[in-house]
Amino acid sequence: MSASPALSASPVTIRPVEEAADRKAFVDLAWTLNQADPNWIPPLKTEVHGLIDPRTNPWFEHAEARLFLAERDGQVVGRISAQIDQEVIAMPVEQGGGPGTGNWGMFEAADARVAAELIARAEDFLRGRRCHRAIGPYSLSIWDEPGLLVSGFDHPPTVMMGHNKPDYQDWIEAAGYSGVKDLYTYELQITQPLPPLIQRIVSSGERNERIRIRHVDKKRFEEEAALILGILNDAWSDNWGFVPLSDEEIAYAGKKLKPIVFEDLIRVAEVDGEPVAFMITLPDLNEFTRDLNGRLFPFGWAKLLLRLRNPKVRTMRVPLMGVVKRLQATRLASQLAFMMIEYIRRDSVARYGATRSEIGWILEDNQGMRSIAETIESKINKVYRIYEKAL
Repeated sequence: MSASPALSASPVTIRPVEEAADRKAFVDLAWTLNQADPNWIPPLKTEVHGLIDPRTNPWFEHAEARLFLAERDGQVVGRISAQIDQEVIAMPVEQGGGPGTGNWGMFEAADARVAAELIARAEDFLRGRRCHRAIGPYSLSIWDEPGLLVSGFDHPPTVMMGHNKPDYQDWIEAAGYSGVKDLYTYELQITQPLPPLIQRIVSSGERNERIRIRHVDKKRFEEEAALILGILNDAWSDNWGFVPLSDEEIAYAGKKLKPIVFEDLIRVAEVDGEPVAFMITLPDLNEFTRDLNGRLFPFGWAKLLLRLRNPKVRTMRVPLMGVVKRLQATRLASQLAFMMIEYIRRDSVARYGATRSEIGWILEDNQGMRSIAETIESKINKVYRIYEKAL
């Protein structure tokens, strides 16, 4: 852990975000607190504003969130969200939800005192909504940036993964929180073929006439997105923390992903003509946006479009894989996974110049996915922790 900043004697005031200027301060604070960290990647501000705006994010159709700012000596020194998601409340308790469960996230704090005040205010909000358990950080949901980075601070995150100060772990645990679930990302060097055993499994699958591994068709993007996320909703339904995506959220996610979707990096596996598995791989957009400093306008958008026209990246990220539930824990499921991984690995190297891949996140107790990651000789490179506390 790094040394904590000295605590100021000045009082900390916590107030809710009410106006456009407050939302701007809420978003901009991340730059104030993190810009000196060489491994922090500035997010696109338009994306963050869209995330927290009920007018644009369909998550708010089944959830509510309250945003808070911490101020001291006239300066914004912290932020937090507190949220109630009806889909989380409907979840079984053993899956990380249930009646009386609230969440918090979007957490940034200048020091331990600010952190304590913010967390206490978020807890007060949740208690006021009859919550007796708090789980976080979720920024805003498990589909956005879940968990607190607790290991892997020495290199930047990939696209759609979070990064925070090491101090935050101590500050959150000092507020009475204990870890409930760890999320892992795995790193894999991809310039060399997968191990011989995996190559034999892939070759066997190629001889099986029942199996077809295809690209997605971007001309039918909405249909393909609905197909993939439909498989996802089935494949992940028993996972801890799983919240089903609504049709509106599927469409919203598809719209955001379309500019960074490349047909050969997303595969669908069919058995006897039925789609039963998928793998989504994305170029690490952080490599394209880091120098934009969060701004698409006036020139950032043109730069990004130019870079996406013929993308060359060091890293690919695999954010999502899934196999329909009825095939899980079968040899066929593993074979389909290895085939998709190998095909995308080849194209990532040959067409995009990638040398490295990051897989995840993967739940610590998802033995099936962890086994696949370890069999292809990838190693854990980051750990994100989700915390809980009885209120």
